[in-house]
Amino acid sequence: MAWNELPTKPRRDHLTGPGQPATARLRLFDAFRLESANGSITVPANEQRLLAYLGLHKHAPRSVVAGTLWPDVTEEHAHGSLRTALWRLRRARHRTVRTDGDTLYLADGVSVDVDDLTRAALRLTGPAHEAGDATPPPGLLEGGELLPGWDEEWISFERERLRQLRLHALESLSERLIGRGCYALALEAALKCVAIEPLRESAHCALVAVHLAENNVVEAIRHYEAFRRLLREELGLEPSARFAGMFPHRAKDGRRTPAPLLSAPGTHDRPS
Repeated sequence: MAWNELPTKPRRDHLTGPGQPATARLRLFDAFRLESANGSITVPANEQRLLAYLGLHKHAPRSVVAGTLWPDVTEEHAHGSLRTALWRLRRARHRTVRTDGDTLYLADGVSVDVDDLTRAALRLTGPAHEAGDATPPPGLLEGGELLPGWDEEWISFERERLRQLRLHALESLSERLIGRGCYALALEAALKCVAIEPLRESAHCALVAVHLAENNVVEAIRHYEAFRRLLREELGLEPSARFAGMFPHRAKDGRRTPAPLLSAPGTHDRPS
């Protein structure tokens, strides 16, 4: 479906009312995609940037949007480019942007994958999290970088914010799954965290904690030593005392024998 396909009946400014399902899906992880029930919707570059900005911020004054998306031109030119982008989006079958005076909003009927990740991550890391089933929240284990290849400053900030949020959520998810005895899923979450940031010590702690919870001491030690070598090669550093403390040592015939703990440093038992 083309972005400029004309509608067959009059449109309302709001696509959906309260409680109604979304009619379009904006995906910003891995690559920009706008989808409807009938398939992908092609969106030109300037309109992609506008939708991505509103997908991340939900609403903003026209002047802020124009100045952010077109920073290297005059104010008049930036506002002209914004008006053109809005005109093109209004011609599409699916209304994706609405206006209220000087403020632009993402239309009510457009859902965003970033919101799914944010909600899942905040549920996992927040104090009010309640134990549910052992299924990882959608969007947390899959999905990659926010809009890779986009080098605007406003994207870089959001990219790092979401990366950090995902990392903390994956570590928390792994810990909670250990508490419920779901070791395979806990391992999956920890491995995803390590894959995103290979030098993140807390991610490796989460992975070691899964091995120790299963009494797989050899695998836990092997992974700790592999991380130790990596840290030395890349940064010339040693793992922290807290990480090493997951293997309390006691002297025996001049050798050190690990007596592993069952949780990562700084974690505590939670009711399942």
